[in-house]
Amino acid sequence: MRQARLERHTGETDIVLDFTIDGEGVSELETGVPFLTHMLDLFTKHGHFNLTVDAKGDIEVDDHHTTEDIGICLGTALKEALGDKKGIKRYGSAFVPMDETLAQVVVDLSNRPHLEFRAEFPSQKVGTFDTELVHEFLWKLALEARMNLHVIVHYGQNTHHIIEAIFKALARALDEATTIDERVKGVPSTKGML
Repeated sequence: MRQARLERHTGETDIVLDFTIDGEGVSELETGVPFLTHMLDLFTKHGHFNLTVDAKGDIEVDDHHTTEDIGICLGTALKEALGDKKGIKRYGSAFVPMDETLAQVVVDLSNRPHLEFRAEFPSQKVGTFDTELVHEFLWKLALEARMNLHVIVHYGQNTHHIIEAIFKALARALDEATTIDERVKGVPSTKGML
């Protein structure tokens, strides 16, 4: 089973996270950050993952530390759950429309972390959530999962729709990249390792 469980305890957050790649789209989420909870729920559903998060953070300050540290934990769990990466497709891409918005996410589980983020948000907040935290979350996810992550929003006007399309496209791209392909012998790299 491609699964990982980890705990992260700092002066700012306490997080227990359990992630399963080959899941049923089931999530149990306690983040203290309602909009992030919504995004992680749909990420889990559309990626056919299982995700449990129990996070307590200093949200009385703001949502930054909690959002960032959940990104760190999810990226680390994804890397651990993938193990040696033998047999995976490695690359994944998805276009997702959300009403007036079209988002594209492309990933490479290359062991070379990079985030390319081509998105602008019309609003600085969705509810109480600072939209700049989307970049923070995705950068920490890419860094700890050690993957190339390219996010391109082709167009959109509603900030909620834009972010939701990004998370759904991320889920679908990762679902494709983590899929086992019986044609792949060993790891999908001419170097013989990822």
